[in-house]
Amino acid sequence: MNQTSQNKNIGISGLAAYIPPYRVWLEDWCGWTDSQWPKIREVVGRSFRVRGPDQSVYTMAATAVMRLIEQYDVDPTQIKFLGLGTESSTDNSAGAIIVKGMIDRALIARGKAPIARSCEVPEFKHACLGGVYGMKGAIRHLALDGAGGQAIVVCADIAEYARGSSGAPTQGAGAVAMLLEEDPKLAIVDLPASGSASDYRIMDFRKPMSRFCGQSRAETHQVQDFPVFNGKYSTTCYIDETLHALNDMYTKRGINAAEYMRSLRTVFMHRPYRRMPETGWAISYLFGLSQGDAEDRAELASYCYEAGIDAAALHSEMISTPDVAQLANAEQLQFEVYPLTMAVHKVFRASRRYRREILDKLALGSDTMLDLGNLYTAALPAWMAAGFEQALDEDSLAAGEEVLTLGYGSGDAAEVIPFFMAEGWREATAAIRFSEAMDFTIDLNADQYAALHDGRRVNGLDYVPRDEFVIDRVGVADERHFSDMGIEYYKYVS
Repeated sequence: MNQTSQNKNIGISGLAAYIPPYRVWLEDWCGWTDSQWPKIREVVGRSFRVRGPDQSVYTMAATAVMRLIEQYDVDPTQIKFLGLGTESSTDNSAGAIIVKGMIDRALIARGKAPIARSCEVPEFKHACLGGVYGMKGAIRHLALDGAGGQAIVVCADIAEYARGSSGAPTQGAGAVAMLLEEDPKLAIVDLPASGSASDYRIMDFRKPMSRFCGQSRAETHQVQDFPVFNGKYSTTCYIDETLHALNDMYTKRGINAAEYMRSLRTVFMHRPYRRMPETGWAISYLFGLSQGDAEDRAELASYCYEAGIDAAALHSEMISTPDVAQLANAEQLQFEVYPLTMAVHKVFRASRRYRREILDKLALGSDTMLDLGNLYTAALPAWMAAGFEQALDEDSLAAGEEVLTLGYGSGDAAEVIPFFMAEGWREATAAIRFSEAMDFTIDLNADQYAALHDGRRVNGLDYVPRDEFVIDRVGVADERHFSDMGIEYYKYVS
């Protein structure tokens, strides 16, 4: 295991989450939309969450940070870095400072010290990868000029799609905050051994600001944030960038891909929906076999035989360097960049090894994630939080054990980062309380979901906020002497 250039072990000491209570069961949603429940259940999950009428990415982020401070008894004056990873921010000037301001006022109201005035407050944006970039930035800060302090990175997002679109069942909302420091209690983050990849893909998933023009907030405080996306192409980008990031890590560490992948017991990946990480890890495993020893290549050849694919042709496809960006046009978006590999993948999915090498390694926390939907930047840390809690219940991780994480952001970039479980991971995990954050739910009917989704007033939502931040009001003044048009004012409800 490598260490930072300053010879320090730096990583995560705690996690805390805020998940909005408003829940949509996907089986119900299928009935409302005349969709196929068996397919949705297999590919997507069971349910997703929707943000409330008085919630925004900032209220969820601040609530998660407040919980982190309380659950881990953090001294706010020691926090010298507060990063916000999100792709749902609605202010193009301020970012994490909004969260800091909310936390400071709530702490002072309780008679406690606010976060350090010398705290840095960056916002990180790169689709779903912003939180991972924030974590890397925090670790670099702690290794250099922020040595001796603590850092918090909060990943918060609202994943919403137009009703009737193919992305609609993959919605979600929530926030996860991470406490980072030297000699971490939960997991050491090994940045020198990580792998990176990035390539501009033009249109797999974008959020041009023109979508916001003319939106009214007269009825509720919501701003709708529907992306421009191309689902099939996005899957291609995810797989391709995952392969490149893994190869970068293999090269840095001088390891055999197939041998390394088999050695792992636990993997957490960016999870927009159930099937995506399964496919990404499975394709990576097949590519690993192609680079392995004779036994590995024989295993791959057996899948080729069942699929009726020539092994030599598959190898040629795997060592090719397709230009995925060239597919970003209306004529080629549906083109399969690795057609032979995907054909072999279908056979692999039906094999006995698939459960052992793919599903079992993605198992920790996966059942919980079926009820979260897509949390964008918060999807990976949410899965980690759920997974660590399950590992604590089952005693299925060990101090010093490597856990691999893979973050991904459309547009297009990926980060593969090894974590090593700390000696005190059990005590740190006991304070996460992720399952508790998901406990309280309000199940929406079709009319309530439609109204909440569309930014209209909702009838029958019997929910009183408690111990969380909400939007109190939104400014409307646009005068020469005073203007607060669109600025959100917040309050903490005890």
